[in-house]
Amino acid sequence: MEANPRSTGRLPAAFLTPGSSSFMDFLAAHQPDLLPRNRQLPAQGVVEAPHGTTIVAATFPGGVVLAGDRRATMGNLIAQRDIEKVFPADEYSAVGIAGTAGLAVEMVKLFQLELEHFEKVEGVSLSLEGKANRLSTMIRSNLGMAMQGLAVVPLFAGWDVDRQKGRIFSYDVTGGRSEEAVGYAATGSGSLFARGALKKLFREDLTEGQAATLVVQALYDAADDDSATGGPDLARRIYPVVTVITDEGFRRLGEDELAQIVRAVHERRLEEPDGPRAALL
Repeated sequence: MEANPRSTGRLPAAFLTPGSSSFMDFLAAHQPDLLPRNRQLPAQGVVEAPHGTTIVAATFPGGVVLAGDRRATMGNLIAQRDIEKVFPADEYSAVGIAGTAGLAVEMVKLFQLELEHFEKVEGVSLSLEGKANRLSTMIRSNLGMAMQGLAVVPLFAGWDVDRQKGRIFSYDVTGGRSEEAVGYAATGSGSLFARGALKKLFREDLTEGQAATLVVQALYDAADDDSATGGPDLARRIYPVVTVITDEGFRRLGEDELAQIVRAVHERRLEEPDGPRAALL
């Protein structure tokens, strides 16, 4: 009788067999039921699940800022007020999720493992372009779920160590990928209003602090017109998640630092409820 590898302390043969540097390919070959796309869904009807919006991003000369509001909705209900929607993908990149919250978080975790697995197998990190392509493949594999209402449409941003600049990539539900050459982007139900604010206030010479203020302004505008987007909750001290990626790596703004930005924006909105009309950051 063959001994169970776990009982002997040895790794199963699957872990010792040479193969692709893709962790998704490894799962597909040895444990396909763990992939989100293989989950069984009801034969009929729409699956009700919490959805998260809105994600915004903006570049500045030293990097890129990626941010998201904290609200998740399920139909006309607020499912969660403090959901996390922005995650580090690796040291120099991050993903902001919009769409079906649970599935999106699973996809982000799988993407993190995909990048880590590649680096361990190949001995080098993927280029930022390569990371964006890997994420595109993952989204494309989720198309069947998306057609049943469980779509995931992220924003991917990072610091390109080869080009020495921050870059933003947006996607559609089919996995179509495009780089945002204008320097800003938004996705999710409030993206139309957030993008309008970004277009109005964006400048190519923003400082890191001004870029952080810009994305908070954009999320504020999105929450003003989109019920699925949550604005800063000063009473509960629930603020947007704002992250910065530079040549020093990924960093999430601390609560005290973010609170100063949010309160400054809020105070200004008391005087100008519709926000600034020009780039006067």
